Amino acid sequence: MDSQQDMFNSMHDHQAPTPEPSDSIYGGAIHGIDSRLENVLSDEELSFRKRLGLASWIELRLLFPLAGPAVFVYMINNAMSLSTRVFCGHLGNLELAAASLGNSGVQLLAFGLMLGMGSAVETLCGQAYGAHRYSMLGVYLQRSTIVLTLTGIPLALVYVFSKPIMILLGESKDVASAAAVFVYGLIPQIFAYAINFPIQKFLQSQSIVNPSAYISAATLAAHLLLSWLAVYKLGLGLIGASLVLSLSWWIIVVAQMIYILMSEKCRLTWTGLSLQAFTGLWDFLKLSASSAVMLCLEVWYMQILVLVAGLLDNPEIALDSLSIW
Repeated sequence: MDSQQDMFNSMHDHQAPTPEPSDSIYGGAIHGIDSRLENVLSDEELSFRKRLGLASWIELRLLFPLAGPAVFVYMINNAMSLSTRVFCGHLGNLELAAASLGNSGVQLLAFGLMLGMGSAVETLCGQAYGAHRYSMLGVYLQRSTIVLTLTGIPLALVYVFSKPIMILLGESKDVASAAAVFVYGLIPQIFAYAINFPIQKFLQSQSIVNPSAYISAATLAAHLLLSWLAVYKLGLGLIGASLVLSLSWWIIVVAQMIYILMSEKCRLTWTGLSLQAFTGLWDFLKLSASSAVMLCLEVWYMQILVLVAGLLDNPEIALDSLSIW
C-alpha cells in the first residue's frame, strides 16, 4: 500500500506545473557538462593527452562547486572544536588536557557513530532523487533523525558516566574528573548531531551545499564570540566552553531547518512531517549501522590514541601535545 502511495506521489510530482529540482541551475549545468565531457572523450581527432586534460578540467569544474563547500563545512566543524580547546588551554594545562581527553577521547565516539549512521541518508536520498520520488527525501530525513536520536540516548548515558569509565580505563583521576565536567556540557551536542548530519546529507543529495557553508561560517564567528564571553568574561570554565560548543551546533541545526522550510529548492523534497517516517525503523537502523562501521573505525583510531596518551607517566603533557597536534 505504501509503495502504491509513493508511486502516486511520484506521478503527481511529475504533473506539477512548477519546474522540478532537476531543471534547476545545478541540474542544467551538470547535464551540460556531462554532454561536453562525452563529446571530448569521443573526439578521436584530439590526442589522448589533450582529451585527458580537457576531460579532467571539465570534471574539476563539475566537482569543485559541490565538493568545495562540503569540505569547507567539515573544516569549520573541526575549527569550532579546535577553538574550544584553544580557549580551554588558556585556563591551564589541566583544562587543556581535560578538553583534549573529553573532545577527542569521548566526543569522537558520538561524532563517528552519528556521522557514519547519517551517511545512510545520502545513499537513500540520492536514489530517491534520481528516481523523481522527491517526497521520500523528507521521509528519509525524518526517519534517520528518529533513529539517530534514539541512538543518542545510550550515548548520553556514556557521557554521564564518563568519569568512572575513564578512571576504569586507567586515566588519571584529576584529568578524568576535569574531562567529565567538559563532557557534561557536550551532552546536548549529541542530539544536535542526530539532526545535523541527516540534514546535511539531505541537502547534499540535491546538490544544495552552499547554504550549509554560509551557515557554518557565520556560526564559527558567533562561536568564537560566545566562547570568549563564557570563558573570559563570565568565568564559566570548562563547562562554559563545552556548553557554547553544543549551542553552536544547535545554531547550525536550527538555521538549516529554517532554510529547508523557507527555500523554494526544497519545496518538493520537504512536504512536512509524515507518519511514514516511523515505519521501517529497524531496517533503517541496520542500514545505518552498516554504513557507520568503516567511518567509525577511522574516527575511533584517533580516539584510542588519545585514551592511550592519557595512560602515560605525565598525562597532562601528553594530552596537551595531542591537543595541539
